[in-house]
Amino acid sequence: MKFTVDKHEKYVLLKLNENKLNSLITPQLKSELILMNTEGQRNIILDLSSVKFADSSGLSSLLVGHRLCKNGNGVFILVGLNSAVARLVTISQLDNVLTVVNTNDEAVDLIFMEEIEKDLKKESR
Repeated sequence: MKFTVDKHEKYVLLKLNENKLNSLITPQLKSELILMNTEGQRNIILDLSSVKFADSSGLSSLLVGHRLCKNGNGVFILVGLNSAVARLVTISQLDNVLTVVNTNDEAVDLIFMEEIEKDLKKESR
């Protein structure tokens, strides 16, 4: 699996550099997401702008990322979905579960807003 990782203080950006998100790629993607989570990364942005095709196993790996971040009190955000992948997410009704935004900047803004909200909730206790 070809990918790049860009680690920041509050989040990590994982860019998948593959044309397909299918059963050949998903085991490695799931392993990478689990590894990031065990390293303490709870906010993950997954950039799928290079992906032209995804199947059900690809969707499964996205749900793994979502669950890991949610259980860690973080967020899992997808960016750069092309129309075919976005349609698959919508048809499978995962657009109600997964957070999808258009750009990395939007994803970063969303993470910082979430972090501020968590800090405010801690202070009000």
